[in-house]
Amino acid sequence: MNIRALVHVIGLILMAVSAAVGVSSLVALWYGDGDFVPLLVSTAIPMVVGFAAYRSTRLDRELRVREGYAVVSLAWLAVGIAGAVPYLLAHTVSSPVSALFESVSGFTTTGATIFEELEKLPHGILFWRSLTQWLGGMGIIVLGIAILPYLGVGGMQLFRAEVPGPTPERLQPRIAQTAKLLWIVYAGLTAAQVLFYLLGGVGLFDAVAHAFTTLSTGGFSPHTASLAAFSPYIQYVTIVFMLLAGINFAHHYRALTGRPGVYARDPEFRFYLAVLGGAFVVVLVTVWLGGSYATLGFERAFRDSLFHVVSITTTTGYVSHDYELWPFGAQFLLLLLMFVGGMSGSTGGGMKVVRLNILMRHGFAELRKSINPRAVIVTRVGRRAIREDVLLNVLAFVLLYLSLFALGVLVLALLGHDLATAAGAAAAAIGNIGPGLGKVGAVDHYGWMDPGSHIVLVFLMLVGRLEIFTVLLLFHPDMWRSAHFART
Repeated sequence: MNIRALVHVIGLILMAVSAAVGVSSLVALWYGDGDFVPLLVSTAIPMVVGFAAYRSTRLDRELRVREGYAVVSLAWLAVGIAGAVPYLLAHTVSSPVSALFESVSGFTTTGATIFEELEKLPHGILFWRSLTQWLGGMGIIVLGIAILPYLGVGGMQLFRAEVPGPTPERLQPRIAQTAKLLWIVYAGLTAAQVLFYLLGGVGLFDAVAHAFTTLSTGGFSPHTASLAAFSPYIQYVTIVFMLLAGINFAHHYRALTGRPGVYARDPEFRFYLAVLGGAFVVVLVTVWLGGSYATLGFERAFRDSLFHVVSITTTTGYVSHDYELWPFGAQFLLLLLMFVGGMSGSTGGGMKVVRLNILMRHGFAELRKSINPRAVIVTRVGRRAIREDVLLNVLAFVLLYLSLFALGVLVLALLGHDLATAAGAAAAAIGNIGPGLGKVGAVDHYGWMDPGSHIVLVFLMLVGRLEIFTVLLLFHPDMWRSAHFART
């Protein structure tokens, strides 16, 4: 393991985080809420540490596979720690663990918060919360590859370790160029959403903050009531952009460059819409027949059902209504949707639509083999045959995902939480969703939990954001012994 290379790259990433905190300090200066000095000091700390790490080391050769995985995992942990400093220095949290929880929740775009009343926070801190999600949405490492060209040396190792999905997709031969194109699309859609918000009468601060946390599928809002504080127009605009954020950003690039048919041709996209459409119909029928919207009207039931199905499935985590007041059938369906996630190459969390599509089709193929044992039946998604190595990867991922979820529920239950809260919190953390069930539901927060529970959830958030393998490989003995990893 080339430790100097790891320290070098992490130092650069920390300097980038420092610049982001600097932007937040300017917002604090503009609003004059008293958090300018804490944010200014928070700018200096990661800058000094990052610069010292960068100057004392160098990146003198291409990163190997194991170094790529190590850089991504350790960089995300370092960024989470650096992002916690503003909360501590601004005295908005009671402990370092709480600050770490809020920071990691932001960068992993989970959206679980420890704050009970967000309106009491100064504007600089609120902006920092939103900015952490926007940076984490497309990925800290992908951003580094995009803006630091010489990180293209070994850049594919970083890109592969961080970008969600079974296999990373290139738009250009050079991985740095792919990262730039993805960030251009990401920033363009963010600007478009800000414009639609402004046209709907939303103030500039709220427009930018919510656009940051929508395109990143993060769900942090400057308002305790989340999107329930806004008009139906704003909620419908948010639904559209949550849908877009859950789609592969490579598709958006191709559509914007004259190939809009890429959506319809993609079986994953069609499956994505089928899941959303089917879940929406079931939830709408359930809540309407349940009678809870008798006085609110059908349009409100339609809007809330669509909003929460899209929000939960894309792992954004915004709320427009307390869904824990819905019938248990609708709540259980939302719990299942927490495991779905967006498309591969999107900013959404969860297991990803493509994996579930492959798993389902493989199940049907195995059923057909049971009926016709001598038949040669290939698992296909659309017209594409799924290679055996990809299929095994998907099966292993789903198994590890569900195992970690179950382990998280067990540990949280042992720490004293009821089953609904433990299951909801674990699913929301590993899926990077935010709101769960029980005492961490749609209108609740995580601030009341003990430090041990926060640490468990921080681990689940990081593992979920980095697609499990990236983190767990560091704890596997073969990672350090395998000749393949040593040479690559």
